[in-house]
Amino acid sequence: MDIATLIGIIAAALLVFGSILTGQGVAFFFNLPAVMIVFGGAFGATLVNYPLAEVLAVVNVAKNAFLTKSSSAVETIDRLVDVAEKARREGILAIERELDEIDDPFMKLGIQYAVDGTEPETIRDILESELSSMEERHKTGKGVLDALGTYAPAFGMIGTLIGLVQMLAALEDPSQIGRGMAVALVTTLYGSMAANIVFLPLAGKLQFRSEEEVRRKVLVIEGILAIQSGDNPRIVREKLKTFLPPAQRESGEAAEEF
Repeated sequence: MDIATLIGIIAAALLVFGSILTGQGVAFFFNLPAVMIVFGGAFGATLVNYPLAEVLAVVNVAKNAFLTKSSSAVETIDRLVDVAEKARREGILAIERELDEIDDPFMKLGIQYAVDGTEPETIRDILESELSSMEERHKTGKGVLDALGTYAPAFGMIGTLIGLVQMLAALEDPSQIGRGMAVALVTTLYGSMAANIVFLPLAGKLQFRSEEEVRRKVLVIEGILAIQSGDNPRIVREKLKTFLPPAQRESGEAAEEF
């Protein structure tokens, strides 16, 4: 569970609602037609932009912003070095017995190709194709959230214009102008909150997760090719540590020495 995503959304929402509660109450801020315009309109416009299946899948895509299942880069390096040590001691064919203990399908696929004696360039091409396909899938999911984040404020403005037109049509009753203006602006509030508290932050977190996963998979590719070429496990570790930030490299060295 990525607690930062959950805390961020809850904190932002609570601060906004807290400021509302310090005023004249929440009654002025609830308007069903505004909800229909903002969320219904944003969903409809996104359907024009993306296929229905991709839009409906956005819920499962958004889960990736809250749930993290992939191993860290440090854990991945340790796993690859363990495989390299076994390959060094017993030969490349011996690591086939390790495949059932590897949870990462991407790593398992690459090691299987290495065990089968596939040419290094072929392994790289296949795994990089897998990586490109994953990036495209992630890009589509992020794109749906970006679209929702773009259209929600736009439909908020549309709702505001509708409210202003209705308000101007009732100018003969000045007592209704203030209330009408407040209702008209509620749709802009809904659109801005939906975009800036939910849709756009989730899209940003998904992009971060995707980039993190890409870096980890590139690390896996380089590790598998190093293992296949028969590199010393220490050399394998040093190669893969270049993917880590300096602080993590130093901590890894300290742990190894201890």
